[in-house]
Amino acid sequence: MRSGRTTDERAPGEGARGGRAPGAGAPGERSPGGRAPGARGAAPKQDRSRATRQRLLASAVTCLAERGWTGSTVAVVAEHAGVSRGAAQHHFPTREDLFTAAVEYVAEERSRALRELPTPASVYAAVETLVGLYTGPLFRAALHLWVAASNEPQLGPRVTALEARIGRETHRMAVALLGADESRPGVRETVQGLLDTARGLGLANLLTDDSARRRGIVAQWARLVEASLRS
Repeated sequence: MRSGRTTDERAPGEGARGGRAPGAGAPGERSPGGRAPGARGAAPKQDRSRATRQRLLASAVTCLAERGWTGSTVAVVAEHAGVSRGAAQHHFPTREDLFTAAVEYVAEERSRALRELPTPASVYAAVETLVGLYTGPLFRAALHLWVAASNEPQLGPRVTALEARIGRETHRMAVALLGADESRPGVRETVQGLLDTARGLGLANLLTDDSARRRGIVAQWARLVEASLRS
């Protein structure tokens, strides 16, 4: 009978005659450079794992935006990310795990988008920039998460807390972009009214391309905001 293990099936670090491979120490022994055997390969493996996780989260957001909650199963997200379902379930054992992590991912991406907003050249540009936050794929994905959270007990508290945080960050960024002084009467309400209108325009954009009508509303809100800031 054969021994059951070919020469190509040696244990890691085992040489051709059953000893340790050249340069390989005993288990747990560090190499002369001070690094444990295999440490050089650990970092790339961790990098690949992080990259796979990021692809899955980004795909979860895209699938939510394009297919909604019902159509965004783990299998669908895995296929979109280009990974096996087994690999997806290694990172996120359940659908709830995946989309709970996606909630945090969406929140962080929206925060990053806020931090990276360019300095506007005018009040109109600032209003247009703020409205743009609510008409892109991140907001669309967030809307689907809101709907899912209303029916999924595991998602509800997380989505509510993160949305409150994003709301505060968005308001602070709007004040900065507009150069608004909220100590003046009516200015805070004007800024909040603008953001509420922008959210509504984002909802209207879900079903049809509302860009033509939106341009007129943006122009009118820019005039209203500018008048409020000057008064």
